[in-house]
Amino acid sequence: MTSFAFPIIDLGPWFDGGPSGRQAVANRVRIACESIGFFAIVGHRVPDGAIDAMRSTSRDFFDLPTPRKMEVARPRPEQNRAYHAEGTETLARLAGNDTPPDYKEVFAIGPLDVPGDDPWYHAAPGAYPNYAPNLWPSDLPTFEPAWRTYWSAMEGLQDTISRIFALSLGLPEDWFGGALARHCSMLRALNYPAQRQLPRPGQLRAGEHTDLGMMTILKNEAADGGLEVRDLDGRWHEAPPVEDGFIVNIGDLLMRWSNDRFRSTLHRVANPRSGGGARRLSIAYFVAPAYDALIECLPGCATPDRPAKYPSVTVAAYRNARFARTAAPIVTAA
Repeated sequence: MTSFAFPIIDLGPWFDGGPSGRQAVANRVRIACESIGFFAIVGHRVPDGAIDAMRSTSRDFFDLPTPRKMEVARPRPEQNRAYHAEGTETLARLAGNDTPPDYKEVFAIGPLDVPGDDPWYHAAPGAYPNYAPNLWPSDLPTFEPAWRTYWSAMEGLQDTISRIFALSLGLPEDWFGGALARHCSMLRALNYPAQRQLPRPGQLRAGEHTDLGMMTILKNEAADGGLEVRDLDGRWHEAPPVEDGFIVNIGDLLMRWSNDRFRSTLHRVANPRSGGGARRLSIAYFVAPAYDALIECLPGCATPDRPAKYPSVTVAAYRNARFARTAAPIVTAA
């Protein structure tokens, strides 16, 4: 691994520094997004208790026997919901590659309490599977409350970072608010177990890929075999754990929206270098606008020398089919 500058940005001035502080944070974020597409944040105001409870109850779930976890298995390959067992996801397919399945297991949820007061919108053509029902383990009483609390904290952080992105692109702070009002974001806990046997050739904890959404907010931890980011020269670099912060990266949708001003960067989760390595838990919140939001070149992101590169596309049209490719077929008993 070579070293490179991974920006760590304090959001304190965004909250407390007035217009000049907000602009200073936006400028730092813009530089990070235009260069490597990754940065870390501290001073985010997410309560420590919400993070601790999310980690604890997620570990409790992954410690359950496999048959218990399979009681809340993902219902269909295109639904990013509930339990994804080891061997059922291959993220490298997002980048057009085919490798052995990722060495991990996952639990995932999407938007809470839908359809709410607008059932037509959430059931309209094109909405599926973005608002598919969540499944919850029945015998872990702390699980659902912890996940709901963490989800709410991420919605708040999603709003803050989207405002920073807007200001960094020279737009009004609330520019992305309409697209995110009915967002179809996803929250996933990813358990990378100690590897009981040598990985197969080409198999990683998570294969190299870019994220499909607007951005990802990641809570990782210090353990051998973690997140690595690829630079423009094709070299891989370890991302810092930033124990008191989060790592944020740009997704494909924001890269398209910004006409490639912001970079969606290849990344992966490496295998441990020391034998089977230690278990690792990561918590990732994948921000996605409403399924029918139109992604087209933002004002100011196209110039005569750099015309709009991408055709307009809805969030659902871009994400749904590509994500379904990552899942192994679900086989049910006859």
